[in-house]
Amino acid sequence: MPNSHSDRKREMGHKDKSKDKKDKRLQQISLLRTIPYSDHQRWWSKETIAVVTGANRGIGFEICKQLAYHGITVILTSRDDGVAIESIKVFQEGGLDVACHKLDVLDSSSINQFAEWLKDNYGGLDILVNNAGVNFNFGSDNSVENAHKVIDTNYHGTKKMIQAMIPLMKPSSVGARIVNVTSRLGRLNGRRNRLDNDALREKLSDIESLSEEVIDETVNTFVQQVENGTWVSGGWPPKFTDYSVSKLAVNAYTRFLSKKLCERPEGQKIYINCYCPGWVKTALTGYAGSVTVEEGADTGVWLSLLPDQAITGKFFAERREIHF
Repeated sequence: MPNSHSDRKREMGHKDKSKDKKDKRLQQISLLRTIPYSDHQRWWSKETIAVVTGANRGIGFEICKQLAYHGITVILTSRDDGVAIESIKVFQEGGLDVACHKLDVLDSSSINQFAEWLKDNYGGLDILVNNAGVNFNFGSDNSVENAHKVIDTNYHGTKKMIQAMIPLMKPSSVGARIVNVTSRLGRLNGRRNRLDNDALREKLSDIESLSEEVIDETVNTFVQQVENGTWVSGGWPPKFTDYSVSKLAVNAYTRFLSKKLCERPEGQKIYINCYCPGWVKTALTGYAGSVTVEEGADTGVWLSLLPDQAITGKFFAERREIHF
């Protein structure tokens, strides 16, 4: 019989080492953030347009702030235009170039209206950061009561936004960029929250046969199982299941779309990546996170501004590539 006390000690030691390693990495990133981009690295200007969804608070707000600080024109979007107007006053008082517009990623007509406004006023965009997302579970909760809304917002909303923005992405020699804010909880082979369905994991891992239909079918199956009460035995990730499935789908869609977008001719390239901000102290985590919003936004901003952007279809955390 295994010694449970020594097993626990070993596990705690492993967690402490992992935490120390992560803290050290975050300290390195804090230093990197203080180093300004050189003129050679700065491919952008004030004419560069970045759109950030779900940006009236938390990570989205901080991404807007950091991009604007780098001299980019930022469009902050939010479901509540009154809140958005109040949000941008903070930026404008600091002399940063941030505009705002109402946008609900659940509503196709709202997306279309935003697309028309963006085209008429700015001629398109160069950077899209898909940050809008919801989570209804905190601590050890794992309710699927809001699964439909979570999947609709986090996956379908992101997908609809990308599809509406691709035709408006400006041609350039450096390529346009799409950054999807996602989560390690949606990793196919995560140690603690893996998808325990071998056939499905294999299907989603195979980049050659991965398709939008396969991803849609995956989330539809999950929602159907929630509706008929069989989701517990479906092999889905055990922690924050609805949120994890939604982010698993976004990760898969990022990989699928990167392959499709690679076929675009030079001068019209669009590079798409996703990243995990970590467990950030925001409303999404019930302010229980261990990562600051500045740290959580950093990798998204870094990916948006990468000078040599032949990187696409990858997953990042703390400015490093991680496995899907």
